[in-house]
Amino acid sequence: MAPQTLLPVLVLCVLLLQAQGGYHDKKRMQKTQLSPEIKVCQQQPKPYLCKHLCESHRDCQANNICCSTYCGNVCMSIL
Repeated sequence: MAPQTLLPVLVLCVLLLQAQGGYHDKKRMQKTQLSPEIKVCQQQPKPYLCKHLCESHRDCQANNICCSTYCGNVCMSIL
């Protein structure tokens, strides 16, 4: 491949990576994959709950479960 064509191909690759959220977003998404015990929440949480993230049910207080929402995994009441 000629050197004149390598630069446009490289620029195109960088632009495509940015359009998909970038390298760091892909790494973060791999870390935030749902564990087998964490389900999607039945209700949307209040915005203040998004500050208290969890990784498993053990991270939550009594009568709360860890579930997945738009802002990450949060503890929500089961009552």
